[in-house]
Amino acid sequence: MLPVTLLTGLDDGFRGAVAGNLLAAAGPAGVLVEYDVSALAAGSVVRTARTAAGVIDREVITMGHPCVSCAMRGSLVQLLTSIAAVERYDVAIVNVPTAGDTHAIATEINQDADLTVDAVVTTVDTSTAIADLTGEQLIRERGIPTAAEDGRAIAEVAVRQLESANAVVLSSDDTTVGALTTAINPQLLVRTTPAGLLGLRQKVPVVEDGSIAAPVDGAAQTLVWQSDRPFHPERLYDALEDLVNGTARGRGTLWIATQHRNRLSWDSFGTNVSIGVLGPWLADLPADRWAAVGQQHQARSALEWHPEYGDRASYLSLTGVGLDLRELRERLDGCVLRADEAVHPLTDPFAPYLEGSTAA
Repeated sequence: MLPVTLLTGLDDGFRGAVAGNLLAAAGPAGVLVEYDVSALAAGSVVRTARTAAGVIDREVITMGHPCVSCAMRGSLVQLLTSIAAVERYDVAIVNVPTAGDTHAIATEINQDADLTVDAVVTTVDTSTAIADLTGEQLIRERGIPTAAEDGRAIAEVAVRQLESANAVVLSSDDTTVGALTTAINPQLLVRTTPAGLLGLRQKVPVVEDGSIAAPVDGAAQTLVWQSDRPFHPERLYDALEDLVNGTARGRGTLWIATQHRNRLSWDSFGTNVSIGVLGPWLADLPADRWAAVGQQHQARSALEWHPEYGDRASYLSLTGVGLDLRELRERLDGCVLRADEAVHPLTDPFAPYLEGSTAA
């Protein structure tokens, strides 16, 4: 099988420089696939494949819908299989444009019998990393080519790239940024050069919906919080902005008092929060359907099953730099429904977003 290394990152220039270094390291047996998406809005993308000796393939891809991932998924595997069939090349490096969906691209490549994703390497410009990971700017506001309906924040794109990567190349030896990247993804190999990153032979990491990160304290912090009592919906809703202030990543499972039947997910990227329906609680499912629920939730439930509420509980992890963990914990504690508060008179500000939808 032809090993494929996927290269991601927000900054085109830095990512391109790393791509060139990887191609040089691969020698004459390496191929670099690149995409020019500058005319994406007009419905075309230029895909180029080159070796150290020069261009070996160039194609203009026309699309009815300007989507980076669609343009890649429609033609990338076909190109890679043709490269594999030549039996002259030992590795292909794919420079994925910023808006590309790394996980979807990797999944499609791995479905081909002649190809395998060897590793995902992401790149981070340390001069802008903290602002990118903790801010609220949207990808389209940055001028990054993407579909008109792409409402993702820069923070979400950057976090997803880190969570889907096996290694990260930093533009400088910044210990704070390095600590934050590994707090987001503890499996990351952190480097300041791409040397040695070809041939890693690692699987693409996958984050389980509703799961949490491990606690961290140092140059970056991760608060892990849990409660076996439900959230008061109005107090939680009113606290959202304060809870994500200064954070880069938040994830976990929510039990909201007015959503007793729904196990909810928390995903936050910078100041952008998404709350969605994961499905029913294990306590409401027959045992033969538990396998459909995430393994981390099953394991946690087995250890912490409540005699009355079953697996109903909230657990969150919030990651950032310079967080006041004590204040954050107290704020979360204050959002929990007190023992003397009844559920039935409560107003649920989340309900309009959750009804008939999987995200808020």
